[in-house]
Amino acid sequence: MEPAPGPQEKYQLITRNLQEVLGEDKLMAILKERELKIYWGTATTGKPHVAYFVPMSKIADFLKAGCEVTILFADLHAYLDNMKAPWELLELRTRYYEHVIKAMLESIGVPLEKLRFVRGTDYQLSKEYTLDVYRLSSVVTQHDAKKAGAEVVKQVEHPLLSGLLYPGLQALDEEYLKVDAQFGGVDQRKIFTFAEKYLPSLGYAKRIHLMNPMVPGLTGSKMSSSEEDSKIDLLDRKEDVKKKLKKAFCEPGNVENNGVLSFIKHVLFPLKSEFVVLREEKWGGNKTYTAYEALEKDFAEQVVHPGDLKNSVEVALNKLLDPIREKFNCPELKKLSSAAYPTPSKAKPGEKGTKNSEPEDVVPSRLDIRVGKVISVEKHPDADSLYVEKIDVGEAEPRTVVSGLVHFVPKEQLQDRLVVLLCNLKPQKMRGVESQGMVLCASSVGEPRQVELLDPPAGCCAGERVYVEGYEGGEPDDELKPKKKVFEKLQADFHISEDCVAQWKQKNFLTKLGTVSCKSLKGGSIS
Repeated sequence: MEPAPGPQEKYQLITRNLQEVLGEDKLMAILKERELKIYWGTATTGKPHVAYFVPMSKIADFLKAGCEVTILFADLHAYLDNMKAPWELLELRTRYYEHVIKAMLESIGVPLEKLRFVRGTDYQLSKEYTLDVYRLSSVVTQHDAKKAGAEVVKQVEHPLLSGLLYPGLQALDEEYLKVDAQFGGVDQRKIFTFAEKYLPSLGYAKRIHLMNPMVPGLTGSKMSSSEEDSKIDLLDRKEDVKKKLKKAFCEPGNVENNGVLSFIKHVLFPLKSEFVVLREEKWGGNKTYTAYEALEKDFAEQVVHPGDLKNSVEVALNKLLDPIREKFNCPELKKLSSAAYPTPSKAKPGEKGTKNSEPEDVVPSRLDIRVGKVISVEKHPDADSLYVEKIDVGEAEPRTVVSGLVHFVPKEQLQDRLVVLLCNLKPQKMRGVESQGMVLCASSVGEPRQVELLDPPAGCCAGERVYVEGYEGGEPDDELKPKKKVFEKLQADFHISEDCVAQWKQKNFLTKLGTVSCKSLKGGSIS
């Protein structure tokens, strides 16, 4: 029998892989005296997806550290958050969450008998709790309540009063669950600091707050229940898992906003303390990593190929999902799943998705594509596969653009040449350098991968608009919203013709001087 961990070991287990801890001194003081009491809450809204394994793996750490852990199914919060869970579906969704969260915990070997499970409505409708809600509302400003929920409560043009109540209820939960600490994602930080500010005004103690980083989804943005392509559902079939991982953002050498790597770091490594990259013997055979940093380094240096990484995650992920799929393969839970999450045509009154809304036009004129001139190009200081370029696109200052072209385009071929740049993507940090655009290139379909820069017609000037034939008149979006996936939807129909001309649905990319082309990659894709 292993000896019980000491306070320092417990502290390391509790805080590993967290982004931030508020109240570190208090945490250590409690660990020297007794076991920590902590809770994690989840609003019973959209279907839990594989990113929920991130908090599950931390709950496993908390139990290893001897913590007394409570899991709150925050059903009332789900209703208050802009009615993400309609009242008539609340009970069904809460039951679904109870079954699926317990199945997830069992799949990673967490003993359920060591956990306490509570529903919000078990105590949040009591006389004492309700009175405290009124007491809190008498001291909280509307400004502070709105600010606290900004990252968590759905933001709409005409917000409901219920969204302002949400942060106060979450703060009071800390007192009514009798815990020392609350655990959540870093997107909860404003609610946590709200609780630290206002609970003492009711005579209640300030709690410790533990925050996980936000794990990127498969598209590189936050993994979300409302973004189908960004997440893998816990009950997805194996072929769906393969399909979604195949489409996942995992650029060679790029470790920023890489959802595949993040899942390995925050779920697979903590559970197994190792990760095996599966690959054919001709590519070096399988390799076992016992430290995540070594895997990240090899990926950054392109020792590990994205295809091998995705295949390896697919195998490991399916091992976690198999027992959950098996549990939900019974008639009772199948019925519960379809009742809790009816298809839009069967949705009950009040359910989101029943409103008739016109689909958004996804047309190429929404893309702000321009001719750019590369003024300077340097190797990225922290990534061997990336260039950092300064590109003139006809604005007051050149744009900084990070491109993964080191292994495909020599530096001297980039310097002073004209390129085609997508200018209205949301700026994104790549290994610490913010990229303000994307250089569009032609790519070969097969292996080995070949990449060529797209060429504007001779005589073009920096800043000239590039458009698709027939879509000259539309105005581009100021900034493409990642959740809308406008570029990704259009990019699916980008290709290089047999004449090496860049096209969208057989319509040419043009400037006022002629067609945009590449040197030789007939039939290639554009990215």
